[in-house]
Amino acid sequence: MWKPLFAASAVLLSTACAPAPPPADSPDSWPPGRIVDLTHPFDERTIYWPTAEPFRLQVGSRGVTEAGYYYEANSFSAAEHGGTHLDAPIHFARHRWRTDEIPLERLMGPGLMVDVSDRALADRDYLVSVDDLERWESANGPMPPESILLFRTGYGPFWPDPVQYLGTDLKGEEGVAALHFPGLSPEAARWLVSEREISAVGIDTPSIDYGQSKLFESHQVLFEANIPAFENVALTGELPATGFDVVALPMKIRGGSGGPLRIVALLPE
Repeated sequence: MWKPLFAASAVLLSTACAPAPPPADSPDSWPPGRIVDLTHPFDERTIYWPTAEPFRLQVGSRGVTEAGYYYEANSFSAAEHGGTHLDAPIHFARHRWRTDEIPLERLMGPGLMVDVSDRALADRDYLVSVDDLERWESANGPMPPESILLFRTGYGPFWPDPVQYLGTDLKGEEGVAALHFPGLSPEAARWLVSEREISAVGIDTPSIDYGQSKLFESHQVLFEANIPAFENVALTGELPATGFDVVALPMKIRGGSGGPLRIVALLPE
């Protein structure tokens, strides 16, 4: 599915009175289907790590100018790691890719969805296990190479309530100690690195490691293998286990360890 979905030729627009006719295959240059936005909006309610600076939008201009036309412009500030965002491998692995160094091919590809919401909603500290991954493969077949693997824990719909989503609304180190949400077990991370060839992972919680993690081992394992992660993905149950594609494009911050992410899924008709 992946290659025909994005293997489209460029189309040049001419300013001539009689534009050249489009290529014969132009109706198929963008696939029919449905686009699912997997991105939470950035605003004053956006959830960040308890020790991180929140998102702030400062209005610069908003209204009719002295010249008579309407003009609006704002400034914003935010921590790299908050809201729907990318974790670049450098975030937990020295000498690995920074945000602007990740090949685009690793951020776009066929998507896979592992749904553990039934177990994770019953246990805020649930860890996605190797058994979960093998169970998924028993039902759907082996994970194809260069896929983007998403984990649905069922916590996406809790956004932006910090108590339900994070387990606490406390800030600072006190808030970090009170975090309770599901994540990926280090054993499952090692299995993905050694047994499969995925391009990236994503999850509908604030971290690929669970809330009570002290060493962030899953981050370390994945990032050492240059596998980036997408966190706070807005997964609400619309995606199937397979049969869709993912496009995840972060702000291209030179030298960054992460950044705000716009991620979408493309579902065929």
